[in-house]
Amino acid sequence: MFVIFGAAGNAGRLTATRLREAGLPVRAVVRRADQGAALAALGCEIALADLTDLTSFAKAIKGAHAVQMLCPVPSGHADPEQVMRITIDVAAQALRANPPSHVLAISDYGAELDMNTGITRLFHYLEQQLKSSAPRLTLLRSAEHIQNWSRVIPVALSTGVLPSLHHPLSKRFPMVAAQDVGAEAATLLREGPPAGATRIVSIEAMQRVSPLDIARVLQLETGREIVARELPREQWLAALTRAGLGENHANLIMDLYDAHNAGHIDIETHATERRFGTTSLAEVFAPIVNTVASLAQ
Repeated sequence: MFVIFGAAGNAGRLTATRLREAGLPVRAVVRRADQGAALAALGCEIALADLTDLTSFAKAIKGAHAVQMLCPVPSGHADPEQVMRITIDVAAQALRANPPSHVLAISDYGAELDMNTGITRLFHYLEQQLKSSAPRLTLLRSAEHIQNWSRVIPVALSTGVLPSLHHPLSKRFPMVAAQDVGAEAATLLREGPPAGATRIVSIEAMQRVSPLDIARVLQLETGREIVARELPREQWLAALTRAGLGENHANLIMDLYDAHNAGHIDIETHATERRFGTTSLAEVFAPIVNTVASLAQ
């Protein structure tokens, strides 16, 4: 049995889909019953779980051959860091008590760094905890998800200006579509446990991009002029809270982009196997642009 946490998300859904297409048994773990309908239609067993509750987590992994671990960011919570740390601690305790033959964790570029990298420092904590909990561990470190730009696409469409926390605008950085992460995770799960204790794999798109590139793609998708602009550091908090993030979550994001702009966040070249996603910016942005446009009508 392959147990997939976060199966309702962009990455987890693709993992579950690919495994089911291969005829493999999948238990899709979701938070709410309504998230399981499409997964059940694929033939997945559906498990409802509260990832901060040890009994619930342990029940979800019972009988698992392999577990895909995802630590979601609870964007609606006043203190997302606290919830993520509790989730990680619960997962580590449950996996130590009943270890499957293989654990794959979706992690983050920069997770090897023991420093303040905002959200990414929590993936550092995840990796450290799982290394002591899972006898055979694969870490799939993902570049920034292209889907994250959906937060600012409505602003770009309404104003013609794409605000960027990445500075300078000409700097190219790694990104990847979430569905490519999920597809690669399925491949790694099918390959089985690593020969040693830990296998580290990185994934990003074939080409690195800059905010200028992102603005050009949005311009092509919308047929209107869109220009990228650096959002001044002193405006970040207000912009992120306007986008719906709580202050603590916004601070984690700001710390992450400070680390990005200082050049700290990238692939750990000497320690990882490399994989590359094939989904383009345009393929990710087209449905987001259509949704934003339809809501504006």
